[in-house]
Amino acid sequence: MESIIQIEKLTKRFPVGTGEFTALKDINLAFGKGEFTGFVGPSGSGKTTLLNIIGSLDTPTEGEVTVLGHSIAHLTHRQSAKLRNQHLGFIFQTYNLFPVYTVYENVEFALLLQQMPAAERRKAVLDALEWVGLTDKAHSRPAQLSGGEGQRVAIARAMVKRPAIMLADEPTANLDSKNSHHILQTMAQLNKELKTTFLFATHDEKVMAYLRRIISLEDGRVVKDEAMTPQRQPGV
Repeated sequence: MESIIQIEKLTKRFPVGTGEFTALKDINLAFGKGEFTGFVGPSGSGKTTLLNIIGSLDTPTEGEVTVLGHSIAHLTHRQSAKLRNQHLGFIFQTYNLFPVYTVYENVEFALLLQQMPAAERRKAVLDALEWVGLTDKAHSRPAQLSGGEGQRVAIARAMVKRPAIMLADEPTANLDSKNSHHILQTMAQLNKELKTTFLFATHDEKVMAYLRRIISLEDGRVVKDEAMTPQRQPGV
């Protein structure tokens, strides 16, 4: 399988007081198209830092990270923004919806940045809302939604541009068990249908039950990388 993400000898350090903290140490990983993979480990293990570097929200201190043929360390701010806008989707534990916008407008926002023609934009938004089962909420505002619905809007907004890579940082942290499984089934189905590569940062066992590969981190190092047979499948 051809790698769309290649990580070689990645180290990330942050200044702390007069010294520094090493968040990631000598990471070597590769990911192919259509993976459904999670970085797991305790708080402070480096999961989110790794996700942020893959998403070009941060840069390596040492080593090389190549995403869709782009070296993250050598991108300008404009090039990083273009990579995120065109090819990457982000889902966070807080939904980050615009409160004054409707559900439709929240999802549409990502496409406005791409200057997509209006007719194409409308079809893409309606498709995305159908994927997450929220067509009937198109004209609602975030305050009128449940937590699970808010996170489904966040997924629709991230998926509307059909990104090659989806990065999800603790996406079920603020959800109950029923809504967590609904969200995960939706993401697993989109992964299956659109071949989008999903990478999670999580310590939630509900998320792990859906993963096909689990990469365990401790103190900034990869301590285990194993293929999994998902315990849960889309629609189950």
